[in-house]
Amino acid sequence: MKPLKILVSAAGAPGCSTLIRMFKKIEERPIEVVAVDMDKEAIGRFLADRFHPVPPADHSEYLETMLSIVKNEGVDVFYVVSSAEILKIAENKSLFENMGCRVTASDPEAIRIASNKYSLYKTLAEKTDVPLPRFYYPQNLDEFVESVRKLGYPDKRVCFKPHESKGSRGFRILDEHISRRDLLLNYKPESTFMSLEEFIGIFQEGEFPQFIVMEHVEGNDYDAMCLADRGEPLLTTIKTREASRWGVIVKGELVNAPELTDICEKITRAIPLSYNFGIQFIDRKVIEINPRPSTFIYQEDLNEPYLAVKLALGEISHEEIRAYKEKIRYGRRMIRYMDQVFWDERR
Repeated sequence: MKPLKILVSAAGAPGCSTLIRMFKKIEERPIEVVAVDMDKEAIGRFLADRFHPVPPADHSEYLETMLSIVKNEGVDVFYVVSSAEILKIAENKSLFENMGCRVTASDPEAIRIASNKYSLYKTLAEKTDVPLPRFYYPQNLDEFVESVRKLGYPDKRVCFKPHESKGSRGFRILDEHISRRDLLLNYKPESTFMSLEEFIGIFQEGEFPQFIVMEHVEGNDYDAMCLADRGEPLLTTIKTREASRWGVIVKGELVNAPELTDICEKITRAIPLSYNFGIQFIDRKVIEINPRPSTFIYQEDLNEPYLAVKLALGEISHEEIRAYKEKIRYGRRMIRYMDQVFWDERR
């Protein structure tokens, strides 16, 4: 088959080191990986065939820089990784595709809906019957306190998060029963617990942010990776989310969960996403959608990002992708771990 050159963005993201290695292990054809990141020492620099530092996605020169890299490198497919950049790339997809580079990004409107926690829940509540946590959108501090009380606080835990966030940024669990002393001495510094009084103290002055307030759902945590084409579900893999760090899964196992797969397909039809994206569940309730790639459990015969690349290139049909369901090795496990690389900059 024709050799490919794939551009991978956010090369320092948690899953990118594995993504790059898995692209380069494809035996079907030669693949070169060009990696970019705003950190010139991102791990992808040391794993890809070539690396370019780039400005942040919100920088005025970001788009021009990316177009220049695609042109100069002769990139065939731009595999977009980061939440921070996927909307900007989607909005300008035609600029890349006019240069002969396919882009693995959904249509902009689908990304906007999925990225905003309130618009996501509102859309799913209106268009589907998928299970959701109870939620409110308070407009000010008084409404926030009222919403928290409606959800049962202080007898029940309540959580909140910004409408748009990355990882666990801005997410907190309100719990009146954990002492501040206990929190300091017995919880890791990244603990997400706080009290309502602490929240009020922070936001009683100044402009009130956009938060969605939700019931605190407890139960088994699952992470679905979906592959779709403009709202047409093609392949879903479900894994347990047994441990997380900084909002990123670090331990899990592929499981056969038909009920969750059905929910993912309903969501995909309601919000017409494309290529690889993730859906998180707790106790079978939808928690959030990441409209970009997340953590995969790779197999020698099932590489979901590569299937997305082939879909973007028109090299694989919907039915051929669906047939990969039979290859999923339930019980296959993964752990994420720390590693190091070493180099002498001046040598």
